[in-house]
Amino acid sequence: MRLRVFFTLVFGLMLFTQQGVAQTQKKQKTQLVKYSKNVDAPLTAKEMGMLQDVYQDKLQAYILSKPQRVKDFKHLLRNRVSIKKMPSLVENKNKYQFISDAGLFNNYNANLIMDKNYDPSTFNVLKYNLQFFGIGSSIYRIDNTEYFIIIKSQTITK
Repeated sequence: MRLRVFFTLVFGLMLFTQQGVAQTQKKQKTQLVKYSKNVDAPLTAKEMGMLQDVYQDKLQAYILSKPQRVKDFKHLLRNRVSIKKMPSLVENKNKYQFISDAGLFNNYNANLIMDKNYDPSTFNVLKYNLQFFGIGSSIYRIDNTEYFIIIKSQTITK
């Protein structure tokens, strides 16, 4: 009997302390994403190629069959990701993460390889494991170049 009471008290104490921790953690406020009108246009051949390269045979099931996912990727590629040459930032080697450190997003295509050179006409930002849908904006340096990938936050904080 005493053992049962002891375990009940310990269990109740654990629940109480967990609730206290949960109440003290700050929650991130989410906001609706505001899309530009350009996401209404169909995927371009280049965008479709980028998605196909990364998702392979899962493209239809995971992206194209879900209108919201298609809209999110169009918004990402058209409005949120930009690649800029910024020689002034190259000196700060430890401040920016290299895309090679982020690694490849090869969950659906094991044959993806890192780009040895940056070519704007063939570069596929989607094949890297970058924080596209995280909170806040991100910046990554393309290895051995003066080019940086800037990923704008999908929501604007007030």
